Amino acid sequence: MPRLARLDAPGVLHHIIIRGIERRAIFRDDLDREKFLERLSILIPETQTICYAWVFMFNHAHFLLRSGLGGIAHLMRRLLTGHAVSFNHRHRRHGQLFQNRYKSIICQEDVYFKELVRYIHLNPVRAKIVPDFGGLNNYPYCGHSTLMGNQKRVWQETDYVLSFFGNSSASARRSYAAYVKEEYGQGRRPELTGGGLIRSLGGWAALKKVRLKGQDRLKGDERILGDSDFVLSILAEANEKIDRYYKIKSQGYNIEKVERRVVEIFGIEKDVIYSKGRRKIQVAARSLLCYWAVRELGHTATDLARRLGMTQPAVGYAVSRGEQIAKERNYNLFS
Repeated sequence: MPRLARLDAPGVLHHIIIRGIERRAIFRDDLDREKFLERLSILIPETQTICYAWVFMFNHAHFLLRSGLGGIAHLMRRLLTGHAVSFNHRHRRHGQLFQNRYKSIICQEDVYFKELVRYIHLNPVRAKIVPDFGGLNNYPYCGHSTLMGNQKRVWQETDYVLSFFGNSSASARRSYAAYVKEEYGQGRRPELTGGGLIRSLGGWAALKKVRLKGQDRLKGDERILGDSDFVLSILAEANEKIDRYYKIKSQGYNIEKVERRVVEIFGIEKDVIYSKGRRKIQVAARSLLCYWAVRELGHTATDLARRLGMTQPAVGYAVSRGEQIAKERNYNLFS
């Protein structure tokens, strides 16, 4: 069965799960974990991602993230590629480190936010990595210790999480700790790892026509965690984006036509876009091309990196710049 396309957009809440291939270790020692933390400390601010909860286990890790302007894929690509290269070099190994793609679950915030923070942060207790709940307060490889004020991670958002539990830091931490402890001793929570309800009635057209009346004839979408209305709204947004791709391509738009539109806007030759250099007009033109190619035509950062002679991260930055340029100057792909 072909895998489902990712659902991604700026500002969306994601529960991210990464796993080692064949359940093997992705962290062999604390130095591996510290190197991963260092990458997070750089990439979370750079990508304007917000991290609310996280934990490193032996062969997997969990994160609760709100995606930045470039979406979640930009962060995860850089994070996992960097860790795999470093890990393989350090341990003199070759080949794939992670099991397939990372799992990304879009979450309904008002229903599941607190539950997910608690679920993620209790992983070391469930796995007996720490001896008891008290040991979790100082465990350095879990966001719980940061929320409790015992570790300092400037890239981890604590104020927003604690705001759910009290007005002052002290009272919020006490209430948060009590809330987490309520679940102490509980096992895995498969209902928190995706599978929001959608109606199975013959495709998207049927979904839009029929109101949900119960849970019969419903099935789960593993990419989404939420109630039926939330799942439908996410799928509608994703479907509208896909419909737009098809509409644009049916009008004959391809990368060459986007190039011509960028050349027309900036009054430059096409070679200027592809030549090396950092002139202001050159950077702006290249950024706008990347933005429209990725967001409107659905090209991948890998495709554009090869075409433009850039790195994948550089393409990600260019997409963000291009979006800002298009909005500020009211540029439209359709002339």
